[in-house]
Amino acid sequence: MKTLELYQVDAFAPEPFTGNPAAVCILDTWLPDSLMQAIAAENNLAETAFAVPQADGYAIRWFTPAVEVALCGHATLATAHVLFQTRETATSEITFHSRERGPLTVSRDAEWLVLDFPADVPAEAALPEGLAAAMGAEPQACLKGLTDYMLVYHNQAAIDALDPNFFALKSFQVRGIIATAPGEAVDFVSRFFAPAAGIDEDPVTGSAHTMLIPYWADRLGKTTLSAQQRSPRGGMLRYAYNSPRVHIGGQAITYLKGEIYLPNL
Repeated sequence: MKTLELYQVDAFAPEPFTGNPAAVCILDTWLPDSLMQAIAAENNLAETAFAVPQADGYAIRWFTPAVEVALCGHATLATAHVLFQTRETATSEITFHSRERGPLTVSRDAEWLVLDFPADVPAEAALPEGLAAAMGAEPQACLKGLTDYMLVYHNQAAIDALDPNFFALKSFQVRGIIATAPGEAVDFVSRFFAPAAGIDEDPVTGSAHTMLIPYWADRLGKTTLSAQQRSPRGGMLRYAYNSPRVHIGGQAITYLKGEIYLPNL
């Protein structure tokens, strides 16, 4: 029986039990898609990342318990953390190659890891019928990016008070719904809901910030921002906007290392 190393990492987290947990598997070659999806479902975390070394970095893919996704920030951060700890100890930057969003880099900056991702500049959109009711509160504005809706609210208290109907949210044909507002101690706050992708509320969502950063940078007239995702686990992030790229900084810590026992392939 074949075994596969598995790491679980708390991403965008300065200490265990905070931030967003992700599973990481470093492979020699790709497993069948159905097996990677089954592993992600068994892990039952927001994302499981799989990476395969290649000449100029690593190819990377991400799976929720239900589907493969085009981009995931926290699982990329977690994968870089594992590689910096185990395989790339002498390097300061790792390049990942994604199928849909091109090259992504992660660099070390003291205790922080910095993601370099393509920006997803959102555009104003009509609020879909029923979405405000599913969220439980009417937003000030609705925008849309490549995969998500973004709803803008008045203040942090409105974000904290949201209690969405996840069954109703699941019917909207997007990866997820971002809710955001000005922050009290940071530039902006957010929450992220993705029941259609198998995640009711994601603790900290790096990919959502590829939309949030351009919006708030333009609205606040700033290129360096701080943010907090207001999920129960919480997560602190720092950002820089250098159009057409965003730099997303966070910390990570290993929670566990184990082995998966795979069927003979």
